[in-house]
Amino acid sequence: MGKIEDDDAMARLEAALYSAGRPLTIEELIRASGTESRTKTLAIMTNLVKKTKTVFKAIEVASLPDGSYVFQLKPEFNTVIRKYASKPLLPTATLKTLSYIAYMQPVSSKRLVEVRGSGVYMHLKLLQQLDYIEHQNVGRLKIYNTTEKFQKYFGIQGDKDLLKQKLFTKVRSPSQAIEQQAPQASTEPLTQTSQ
Repeated sequence: MGKIEDDDAMARLEAALYSAGRPLTIEELIRASGTESRTKTLAIMTNLVKKTKTVFKAIEVASLPDGSYVFQLKPEFNTVIRKYASKPLLPTATLKTLSYIAYMQPVSSKRLVEVRGSGVYMHLKLLQQLDYIEHQNVGRLKIYNTTEKFQKYFGIQGDKDLLKQKLFTKVRSPSQAIEQQAPQASTEPLTQTSQ
């Protein structure tokens, strides 16, 4: 009878991971499995990871560094399925806004409108609904940052400075980085003298 319970719990975990479309914490997995036991749920998850490795060639259940688990396509198949993939989660313009926020965070709503245009308000609304960004009110301005959910969904761990390094080190060449630093250094004394 215990074997049937383990099979039932494994089926419930498979269903939860598949339907979530995002990493699930161990607490969420315990609730989904119905076992109410961390040890038993972790043992079932270990078996599920092994099972998916032997049964599936392109799909895996992966354990992330923070202890959460995700049901995902193996990275080596991303380029193969790109043309078959369904509509992306985010439109391209919204994705560009999200990447700008991730790179420049914390960034003000005023700056976002200057850089991305007035359509940014729709982008911000969608990104907040998905819980990828959050804001703080500073006077009449809103200051935007990415959330922990954003980091988990895109598989990024660490603080926001480390996030910037991981996301954008390959984007800029060393000469671009020097060009961007030079104007910043020259504008700082101007702003300080005007105060």
